[in-house]
Amino acid sequence: MLKFVLMILMMTFSFNSWLSVQLSLFLASSIFGLLSLSHFGVFQYGYGLGLDWVGYVLIFLSMWIMALVLGASESVNKLGAHKSLFLIVNLGLLLSLVMTFSCLDYLLFYICFESSLIPTMILILGWGYQPERLQAGVYLLFYTLFASLPLLISFLSLYSSGGSLVMELSMVPNLSRSLVMTWYLCSVLAFIVKLPVYLVHLWLPKAHVEAPVAGSMILAGVLLKLGGYGLVRVCPLFSGVSLGLSWVWVSLGLVGGVMVSLVCMRQGDMKALIAYSSVAHMGMVLCGLMVYSWWGLVGAVVVMVGHGLCSSGLFCLANMSYERLGSRSLWVNKGLLNFMPTLALWWFALSAGNMAAPPTLNLLGEVNLIVSIISWSGVSGVMVALLSFLSAAYTLYLFSLTQHGKYFSSVFSCCCGEVREYLVLMLHWLPLNALILVGYLLVP
Repeated sequence: MLKFVLMILMMTFSFNSWLSVQLSLFLASSIFGLLSLSHFGVFQYGYGLGLDWVGYVLIFLSMWIMALVLGASESVNKLGAHKSLFLIVNLGLLLSLVMTFSCLDYLLFYICFESSLIPTMILILGWGYQPERLQAGVYLLFYTLFASLPLLISFLSLYSSGGSLVMELSMVPNLSRSLVMTWYLCSVLAFIVKLPVYLVHLWLPKAHVEAPVAGSMILAGVLLKLGGYGLVRVCPLFSGVSLGLSWVWVSLGLVGGVMVSLVCMRQGDMKALIAYSSVAHMGMVLCGLMVYSWWGLVGAVVVMVGHGLCSSGLFCLANMSYERLGSRSLWVNKGLLNFMPTLALWWFALSAGNMAAPPTLNLLGEVNLIVSIISWSGVSGVMVALLSFLSAAYTLYLFSLTQHGKYFSSVFSCCCGEVREYLVLMLHWLPLNALILVGYLLVP
């Protein structure tokens, strides 16, 4: 694992060459995928870094999305708006993500988990579009810090009581149920906010709307998955208490997903609509993780990967429309089919992925999640059906409102797209539809 950490560190010395960093990221992700599939045990453990199948999938997703981010952020490269700093910030963010998904110590996990906040803040504040990015940065900072301090206290208490913070070796002592429940809530709060779950999700739409395309793609593609990964690592410590509270999390995930889906139907901002749809999808992921079944775990990981590719591609498409029309409003971005017909195909392909239509990876994950949730409680099937219906409804709302209708007369000519943009969209769509054919590789 350290060889890939060193490779990312070496990329920072070539920050003056945009193309070399982008090609190096594609090379690193290719090598990581090939070596992991053929010789998985060779670099599984070493110097406090380890790798299991969940970490492998998320690290591979992080490297792939980061390479696509540089392809979609060509405007930063052309304008020369501190492009060296932009590359360094993105590589620093990738390094913190790789460390988070591979470390075996809870304290190192916490440090890397929180260190991803700093590059994200720099991206939003430095390359955001509007003055409101300051408010978005404050929301992101305070939501995350408010929830992360109890997690640090929880890990220090764990070390004080057990003498170890190594994953799979740490144990929670026998205490009263009220104390263990308080300890459990302090431990999972940071991941619930990062996921994010309904009621603590307000930072996400603000961060997405004000972030540049790089920030939106990384937030949707990888950073939301930190919450699910943290729940996978921490919840087994409190399995007794967590099993008793499964009904709370499943109810919150399903009801919150339905509420957010209704909010999506009333959105007038493209990026805000895609951001709120992420909250609805992560609600399903929370349900799958909290029912403690193999179907739920596999379904949650598959949905996280599929959502990362699909949502990142949708933000990339929204940015292409924004660069041409200068607005994110759904009422301005109407009739795109008339003057950008080729991009309409990509809107349809990625919208189909967002509503979990076959043959996308989202379909495989949502089938697993639906099976796990209904097996846990048949009554929850009503909310699952409603959530699936609304997911298709707001995705069709986004597609139909942007592609059809009468466009503004001020738009008289427009570039339909560049080869670079089509390549970035293809590299989102191809894994999203091809990975369902090799879905067995996602299971050890």
